[in-house]
Amino acid sequence: MSTPETSTAVPVAAGDGDGAGGPILKVEGIHTYYGAIHAIKGVTLEVRKGEIVTLIGANGAGKSTTLRSINGLNRPREGRITFQGEDITNRPAHEVVAMGISQSPEGRRLFPRMSVLENLEMGAFQRTDRQNFGEDLDRVYDLFPRLAERKTQKAGTLSGGEQQMVAIGRALMARPKLLMLDEPSMGLAPIFVEKIFEIIVEINSQGTPILLVEQNALMALDVAKRGYVMETGQIAITDDADRLSENEQVKKAYLGIA
Repeated sequence: MSTPETSTAVPVAAGDGDGAGGPILKVEGIHTYYGAIHAIKGVTLEVRKGEIVTLIGANGAGKSTTLRSINGLNRPREGRITFQGEDITNRPAHEVVAMGISQSPEGRRLFPRMSVLENLEMGAFQRTDRQNFGEDLDRVYDLFPRLAERKTQKAGTLSGGEQQMVAIGRALMARPKLLMLDEPSMGLAPIFVEKIFEIIVEINSQGTPILLVEQNALMALDVAKRGYVMETGQIAITDDADRLSENEQVKKAYLGIA
């Protein structure tokens, strides 16, 4: 696969797929470090209203660090991040959540000794509009009927797929204006992978834009509107998801197609 310096980015027309013109999230030339390690090197991407946008790449390419730069856990040293037109580059993580960006993290990160319901309640911890709590809980249970059946069960005793459902449900309890999903299919049986992706499409169809980081590139590109390919901390290729699926470089490197 070509290096980031030689690969060609294919621009997508502004306003495509969002019905409103501009992006809800803009990441512009960010550089993020872990100490002296330069992990993210000038990443630029955007998510428009109504879209699923996927970020694919090999392990260590910088995908999760990009999300951590957006959500305030790793602040970029350079560049700019705006959400709904407001600069959030240096906002602390709790303020980013309060503004409407919610994330289901890699590895799920549940509270294993707390019940399913208690984990879901943690997702609404910062909300002030508690009058809508029941409505949002019903929405999560509609999306994930298994969680309604297991609401009193300790989260640590659930299967991996069920734990992933709790992690996504918890993120939805914050009523996000943008949902970020970090490796939602990791470690799951194929039947659960298919179910999780069906639910991702359903969440998006209900009006929530999604930024999806996923190693299962084939599934991610199948549900996404647009995609970005990361290599060594940089965006190597960007295009519509269907065209990325047909890109020879992407097919060889990430889709297992020779």
